[in-house]
Amino acid sequence: MKSHPCRTCGACCAYFRVSFHWSETLPDSYGVPIASTKSISNHLNAMNGTDQIQPSCTALVGEIGVATTCGIYVNRPGACRNFSASFENGLVSPDCEKARLGKGLRLLSATDWV
Repeated sequence: MKSHPCRTCGACCAYFRVSFHWSETLPDSYGVPIASTKSISNHLNAMNGTDQIQPSCTALVGEIGVATTCGIYVNRPGACRNFSASFENGLVSPDCEKARLGKGLRLLSATDWV
């Protein structure tokens, strides 16, 4: 069985701003570590490192396109939990494709999930 394509990617973590409602930092929510976030408005926080011209989440561990993981995976925000890789659910993900192309990676295909 092939490994999950996201484990060798990480492009989404270094391409988009990851913003979410501040309440996701509360212990009774997903519990995103407050130290890993920055307030960007009255209602929104962003993952540290993602609110820049060249975003890169500080929770991203590893090398994009080689081997990656999330340092706070269990406590990642809903924006990350809801992000789908292309063909993960049988459909193309335009955001996944945009991030992969933006980082110089090839697009995923259905065969990446076999």
